[in-house]
Amino acid sequence: MSNAGAPCTADEALARLKDGNARFLRGEARFPTIQTGILADLSKGQQPYATILGCSDSRVPPELVFDAGLGELFVIRVAGNVLGPSILGTLQYAGSQLHTPLFVVMGHEGCGAVSAALASRFQGAQQKSRIELLLLHILPALEGLDPTLAANDLLSAAVEANVRWTVRNLRETPEVKAARAGDTGMKLVGAIYELGTGRVRFLE
Repeated sequence: MSNAGAPCTADEALARLKDGNARFLRGEARFPTIQTGILADLSKGQQPYATILGCSDSRVPPELVFDAGLGELFVIRVAGNVLGPSILGTLQYAGSQLHTPLFVVMGHEGCGAVSAALASRFQGAQQKSRIELLLLHILPALEGLDPTLAANDLLSAAVEANVRWTVRNLRETPEVKAARAGDTGMKLVGAIYELGTGRVRFLE
């Protein structure tokens, strides 16, 4: 049965994500079906142990990747795992109302949004207007990358740089600064999901 409501520290939450990803990799996921008793309990409220900002890519569902049940993860998904007013508002809600101790920014191999940003940055490619607005959040992360790298290596470097850029920007928010100064136990980490293996690599 899910222990979604059990309070835990950021380190314990991170260990739970790693353990869940290990079960996922072994093919031993715990939640093939949803028990009606769990649904009844969750209807009374939620206390997720981690907040995940991930990409909208259909191949990267955090609940499956971390073998997490309903109510265990507070998930925000947007192409390229980028920030914006709505995303920041949702993250603020997770911190101020749900009090999740762990926040994870999770990118993934072969990200189409990051690939489009690379094409814009180094090849002058253009996208539809609202996609261009999305890419504006990724382009600063690409500064300093070597465009002469092999295409796959460049994309891998860009995916990681984009995750680190988002984490860096979150660390500059008043909420994260206050949490770190107050030693609240909150933790913010980046991660990369490997499409070919299912493994999540944490950038600790």
